[in-house]
Parts: sequence; C-alpha cells; structure tokens
Amino acid sequence: MLHAEKSGSGPRLVLAHGFTQTSRSWGRFADLVGVGRELVRVDLPGHGGSSEVRADVAESARLLLEVSSSVGEGFDLLGYSLGARVALCAALSAPAAASGLRRLVLIGGTGGIDDPEARSERRRRDESLAAEVEADFDGFLRRWVAAPMFAGLDDPGLDERRRNTPEGVASSLRLAGAGTQDPVWDRLAELSFPLLAVAGADDVRYALAAARLARGVPSGVFSLVPGAGHAAHLAQPELSAGIVRAFLEANG
Repeated sequence: MLHAEKSGSGPRLVLAHGFTQTSRSWGRFADLVGVGRELVRVDLPGHGGSSEVRADVAESARLLLEVSSSVGEGFDLLGYSLGARVALCAALSAPAAASGLRRLVLIGGTGGIDDPEARSERRRRDESLAAEVEADFDGFLRRWVAAPMFAGLDDPGLDERRRNTPEGVASSLRLAGAGTQDPVWDRLAELSFPLLAVAGADDVRYALAAARLARGVPSGVFSLVPGAGHAAHLAQPELSAGIVRAFLEANG
C-alpha cells in the first residue's frame, strides 16, 4: 500500500507527484486546486512515506488506483511528470467505471519515448543517475533542481526532496524511469473520460507531448501555462489551479 495524506472534503482529487518529490511538494497549487475538494496526496514508490516500496510503472499504477479507490467511490486523478506517466498507465490499465476514475489531468506528461534506441539510451542514462544518487544523494538533488527545466522557480522544494532516501530514489530511476516504459500513444483512444494535458509554455518538448496527448483522446483538452517551465503548477500556481478547476467543473 502506498502512503497517502488526505485533507478537505468534497469530490475527491488524487495527486501523484514528480520524481524526487513527495506528497508534500505541491505547495500553493494544492491549496488552490483543493478548495471544496478532498485531496488525496500520494507518495509514489521510492518516495516519502512509500520510500520502501519498489515498483515499476505498471505496479505503481496498480498501487495508485488501489489507494485512490480505497477511500470511497469515484475520484479525479492528477499527475505531474513521473506522476503523470503513472497516472496515464493507471487510466489505461482498467476501465474507468471499474476503477472509479472520472477525469484525468496530466501536467508535464508524455505517452512515452517512441524510438527504441532512444528508450535504451534513457535507461542507460537513468542507471548512471541512480549511481550518482547512491554515491552523493544531496549533491545529486542540488544538481537536479538546478536543471534548466526548473529555472524560474522561487523554491524548487529541495528540503522536501531531502526527505526521500537514496535507495528509494535510485529504485525509482531503475524501475520506473521513462526508458522502462513502452510508448502508449496508440492506446490513447481507449480513454473514454475527459483528459486535460497541461504544460508550461517554456517547456517546449513537453508542450508538444501535451498537445499530442490531448489530440489522441476523444475528450482531450490541451492547455499551456505562460511563464512556466516543466513544473508549471509550481511556477504559476494560480494560473495552473485555475485551468485545472475550470476543466474539472466544465466536465463534472
């Protein structure tokens, strides 16, 4: 079972965080998007209170659905980056009616790496990064949050990321890194419920992926957040929360 922190009341919204983050990494965005809702903030395998859990993306998706549906009937699911990949896998793994999933929001998400050689190269890169994590965890975290994709963030959440363990983070890279997944672009039409794909306007690669995700889903919506990179919800929490709330309310 994955660790989760719950707050508020109302329609349930489940949040799945990004790599090296935790259930407490959502900042002001969670406060804004959670108004009038029950928030279930999940620690993904290898992170936070789930640091001892070892799981690939498919198993992570199963565990995410388990904790999402175990707290009652019906929920919306929002994933960011790693959490978006897990959330998309969860949505594709079981019919919405059976799982209770009503609507899906992906921030900085993707349907996977198309080219097999590129996926293999990503696995090699993630193995190298896992070795860095094990050798110098704090140094790795400082380098990670200094990456261009987090440029412009007032607070990249380094202190919260330090709550993770090197063993857990390294396992996430090896088992659930982007190179471990087969692409699912050709399966998007299976999603019968509304999907919102969000990306920061400055995050060109993921903006293209978000547009592709929305095009592939019958009830797909694409939205760009101006003045934001990969962590759009942290860079522009008010704008991002407004986009998400408008989508959920329009598709209620």
